[in-house]
Amino acid sequence: MDPITSQGLLFTAALAAGAINAVAGGGSFLTFPALVFTGVPSLIANASSTVALFPASLASAWAYRRRFTGFDGVPFRAMLAVSLLGGLCGALLLLFTPQALFDVVIPWLLAFATLVFAWGHRITPFLQRRVRLGPGSLLAAQYLTALYGGYFGGAVGIIQLSVWTLFGQRDIHAMNASKTLLTGSMNAVAVVCFVIAGKVWWAQTLVMLAGAVAGGYLGARLAQRLDPRRVRAAIILLSVGMTVVFFLRG
Repeated sequence: MDPITSQGLLFTAALAAGAINAVAGGGSFLTFPALVFTGVPSLIANASSTVALFPASLASAWAYRRRFTGFDGVPFRAMLAVSLLGGLCGALLLLFTPQALFDVVIPWLLAFATLVFAWGHRITPFLQRRVRLGPGSLLAAQYLTALYGGYFGGAVGIIQLSVWTLFGQRDIHAMNASKTLLTGSMNAVAVVCFVIAGKVWWAQTLVMLAGAVAGGYLGARLAQRLDPRRVRAAIILLSVGMTVVFFLRG
């Protein structure tokens, strides 16, 4: 693929990814494969995708600034601290993962993210009848989500929304507001680790960063006018498609 075509693909994928992340999450289903398909090794692509999408989460958070509602019984600062810690641990875990092993794990991580998003809201009543989901459980779940986010980042927004549905969260716009800020915080720590470790290909990353920021802000503005059910359906179709592609590629 020639350089101009590659840059056009990366910018377009990042523009759409920024908007998708602002709407419901799952933008990395576009940026990660776009980097891989243009010749970037998968582990480097994962780190570069995280760096490229990080500023977009801040742009989306600013657009959502009037939608923040917080979480019942858990201070937002505690959620933020847990997200930072989990993101750090996940990023360090990735840096110690061999490239060959990461290639094997990728399709399964994508499949897991897809299943959680598609069925998380259905298992909520079942779990709520059998498990006491209190503030401590929410913080523990947030840490595990952030750990996954720092390690892979693929569809972490989807997983975060799905986890929160288990705790009775229903307002998709309020959830998106919290998601953009907390996802941005866990990614911030991962970004620092990836940059220090030299795991970022900057030529591709900077192209995607510009597209993602524009898409993140515009997507957040648009998302507040969309039907959440249609948004959810579109993300499920996208995530299923990318999961199948990576299983076939493997």
